[in-house]
Amino acid sequence: MTKKIQAVRGMHDCLPLDASMYQYVETRIIQVLSSYGFSEIRLPVVEATPLFTHAIGDMTDVVEKEMYTFKDRRGMSVTLRPEGTAGCVRAGIENGLLYNQEQRLWYMGPMFRYERPQKGRYRQFHQIGAEVFGLQGPDIDADLIIMTAKFWKVLGISDYIHLELNSIGSIATRKNYHHTLIALLEDNVQILDADCKRRMYANPLRVLDSKNPDMQALFDTISPIGHYLDDKSHEHFNELCQLLDLAGISYRVNQRLVRGLDYYNGTVFEWITDSLGAQGSICAGGRYDTLVGLLGGRNTPGIGFAIGLERLVLLVQKVLPEITVPQSIDLYLIASGQGTERAMFLLSETIRNAFPDLKIMRNFGGGSFKKQFSRANKYRARLAIVLGEYEINHNQCIIKDLCKGTQQTVSLSQISFLIRMLSNILQT
Repeated sequence: MTKKIQAVRGMHDCLPLDASMYQYVETRIIQVLSSYGFSEIRLPVVEATPLFTHAIGDMTDVVEKEMYTFKDRRGMSVTLRPEGTAGCVRAGIENGLLYNQEQRLWYMGPMFRYERPQKGRYRQFHQIGAEVFGLQGPDIDADLIIMTAKFWKVLGISDYIHLELNSIGSIATRKNYHHTLIALLEDNVQILDADCKRRMYANPLRVLDSKNPDMQALFDTISPIGHYLDDKSHEHFNELCQLLDLAGISYRVNQRLVRGLDYYNGTVFEWITDSLGAQGSICAGGRYDTLVGLLGGRNTPGIGFAIGLERLVLLVQKVLPEITVPQSIDLYLIASGQGTERAMFLLSETIRNAFPDLKIMRNFGGGSFKKQFSRANKYRARLAIVLGEYEINHNQCIIKDLCKGTQQTVSLSQISFLIRMLSNILQT
């Protein structure tokens, strides 16, 4: 007996009921993105490996431990994308979208990271991301954050998610802060864990991301990066906070908040929930004003964010269990008897042409009227059209409202009347 092949660990099937919930969430987010002037861009799943090592940073967990990297048939190193920003920047540079232009782009799709699978955190996961290029003022930072707040409002989860905000300053600020961090780490090198020792010179800011409680206790003694901001970064962050206050967006300034990827500078933010245990981050982003130049383009300011769809869907399902995505169809077509199936075949296409947005199913495999009505109820059909031999002989059909239990007989010679009647019933 052939051994049953199973899905790769950490890569999950999305079954029809789950897929409907994802569509429910995605549709509402995309509607908000469109209302803010964002356009969709579709990006490759596979990119050249240097794109991520240059953009994300050699000493990040993503590059060191988590990337799915392999050689193609010509020996080129390629990687399944672990995040979307780098690919979006690459596409913008390659296709001439960024130079002296303002762009607002969004994308959606699978990302890949080799990490320990757990609920809401998989090796293949899905994100909706958005990027803005060509604007550098705090007003676009505020606009982007306000837009994300609108996502939670339209999904009905605003009460279960909160915003944390910080500024990690300019590249010069970070360099100055690095000296302070390195000095403290060197003074305490005997108590540092292996990860901190490895990163203390190559990427000291990343040391603050350590989840080791002993390390966190040490870092509590360090002055936050906010104390080292230059005047321009201070002014930018203060203006951002004022704009968010003006818009009524609640937030907490978390001076320990840094991003896990090297390309960030200035504003960083994260939307967090306390309703999903340890997997609390739903949306994260910030500014990356040097990334376009780092990847070979002309220096262009940028800011963006990414939403983890698995966690967002889990949150919606947990805090709003009453939300159910209907798995129903509008019209089920039932036929039984000699000559009825061909007549229903033609009628079904006539109705589909008149109502292209309706969900319409035709019975297959025959069966008694009772069995076919049972199938219609299984699909939670709103209406049924019935053709039997009597209806064929009298050139008519029956429209039955399966919710109300009422029915009407309509002549098949008056297709326009049949269409109007269906329309009237479905609009009630």
